[in-house]
Amino acid sequence: MLLSTSLLALAAVVVAKGRYHPHSGSSSDDKYNWLGNLSPYHKAPLPRGVSETLPSDCTVDQVMLMGRHGSRWPLASELVYITNLTEKLSASSEYIASAELPESISFLKDGYETTLGHDNLTAPGRNQLFNNGVSFRLRYPDLEATTVLAGLQDRVVESAQWFAAGYFGRDWATLQASVFDTIPEDEVTISWITPMDTCANWEYSYGGDAVTTWGTVYLPAITERLNGLVPGLNLTDNDTHGALYACAYDYAAYTVSPWCDVFTENELADFEYELDILMTGAFGYNLPGDMGPLLGTLFVNKLIERFSNDTGDSQAVYLEFGHDTTIDMALAALGLAKDDPPLSATGPVRVNRAFRTSTQVPFAAQMVWEKFSCSSTFTGPQIRLILNDSPLPLPACASSDEDSLYGSCSLESFVASNSYSTAITWGDDSWNATCGEADF
Repeated sequence: MLLSTSLLALAAVVVAKGRYHPHSGSSSDDKYNWLGNLSPYHKAPLPRGVSETLPSDCTVDQVMLMGRHGSRWPLASELVYITNLTEKLSASSEYIASAELPESISFLKDGYETTLGHDNLTAPGRNQLFNNGVSFRLRYPDLEATTVLAGLQDRVVESAQWFAAGYFGRDWATLQASVFDTIPEDEVTISWITPMDTCANWEYSYGGDAVTTWGTVYLPAITERLNGLVPGLNLTDNDTHGALYACAYDYAAYTVSPWCDVFTENELADFEYELDILMTGAFGYNLPGDMGPLLGTLFVNKLIERFSNDTGDSQAVYLEFGHDTTIDMALAALGLAKDDPPLSATGPVRVNRAFRTSTQVPFAAQMVWEKFSCSSTFTGPQIRLILNDSPLPLPACASSDEDSLYGSCSLESFVASNSYSTAITWGDDSWNATCGEADF
């Protein structure tokens, strides 16, 4: 990718009349935090009225982390949009050189090429996980992890390794052989990290079809505007999609992209919404029937098993790594981040929607569950969810002002409020009614 220093100047914020976006008026660098699940890691907003810290008489006794892998290259299916765009730009280089271009897209005169790979972790992704490991160690200094588990996919495994290097430091080199383990991500391994893989009726196209529909709604207007800026290029909607992907993935790889300044704030908001309906469509509430919550029950039941010590061998710390999909399905089982009515593939974009991948599952997302006890504020074991460094309240089980203040509830109430999950076991009648019977 060729960048001139002039490209690092950030474009002015453009907001259409009557439309609001959460980062309006904030620093222009902040736009990168609103690229859906392709955003870099950042702290989630603290819910109003919720305390970030526990009372001084409380102690965290047990903690369970589900971490997403860090920033990655585009998927191969996404990269093709970017490479097709760059080929069109290269073929039109003489026209671009002589054209009068507005400042926001003038970088094309210097040439735009891509060196993006596909699928694997990027340098910023490695940095995110290392930093998360250091921060986690500092946050829970009195609790010692003795195992690290990763879903068996390259970028997930590498992410777990970088987190462990930050958490354990130089000891990781010798600990790795005895502490590190993986769990297959395949169609014959029952896993709370990738439960959709053992649901025969699940299809990624449930989300992919929604993206196609939404693309026909929002991309044509952007393509028309861009062709007005550079009329000789004859850009298509697929080219526009490629430029949006280039914005997100240049940043994921290099922490800068000239393409992000080409788009208005509302155009980027529509791209963010595309990623939201992809994730809720393929891994959340917009799956058919109750498939989304059902898939997440494997994670919720694993959490309850451990915090209740049902097996008698629970550990103080669980460090586990998977995907944004793992977190989204768990949220669905818990009834969190749910919109009513559900998000629609034809819009409109509801700016105050509950399901928002930018804050729920950016790259290197961290779903951290704390089990804690207090000498006076609470009685008995309590539980709370810290999602990307901010508490996410658990309204289904909250029963007191203190619960509301700390976003917590008693472990007993949490278990009772999740009777939907605890009533389901992989392969039982409820599971098979939605997923179909497995052939293994």
